Amino acid sequence: MTQAKLRFQSFEEYLAFDDGTENFYELFNGELIAMPPESGFNVEIANFLFSILLSIVGHRRVRGHGLELEVRGEPKNRYPDLTVIREEHIQQLKNRNTIRLEMNPPLLVIEVVSPGELQRDRDYIAKRIQYQDRGIPEYWIVDPQLETVLVLELVNNVYVEIGTFRESDRIPSPIFTELNLTAAQIFAASSLS
Repeated sequence: MTQAKLRFQSFEEYLAFDDGTENFYELFNGELIAMPPESGFNVEIANFLFSILLSIVGHRRVRGHGLELEVRGEPKNRYPDLTVIREEHIQQLKNRNTIRLEMNPPLLVIEVVSPGELQRDRDYIAKRIQYQDRGIPEYWIVDPQLETVLVLELVNNVYVEIGTFRESDRIPSPIFTELNLTAAQIFAASSLS
């Protein structure tokens, strides 16, 4: 017996769907695309950054991979590796951890690049375009293969590259100026035993 593929006519219809699992899906052309689990290395990097940002913004405003972000284009949603939300989002996300288009964008989104050309293009090109369109003020692309951190700042609705940082370069954050972090610290954190 063949099971028919689910098709969703709207993002609202997708939001009402519950398959009884904890799986994450991107909605692409009306169909669900299951998101594979993150690599352990990427999770370690995201957890390290989580702990650093936690001390700056507090536990209620830093969100891990489970935060869903509605975007324009295809797919209709993304799950950033790490997100710093606004104070107003805390209450708005009580029932569902989804930032909708009608809500203000988060302050910072961080993606940790997974191996492979498709994943690289997704983080460096597709997500960059969608996050820029969404008006997210700051976007970091953390690349474990190159051991670099690209920091982008939204200026006049366009992402401007602040720079690509490596080794002992201090990573400047336009929003979180008190951040004192180097690229080497990020990549060393995941190799500590």
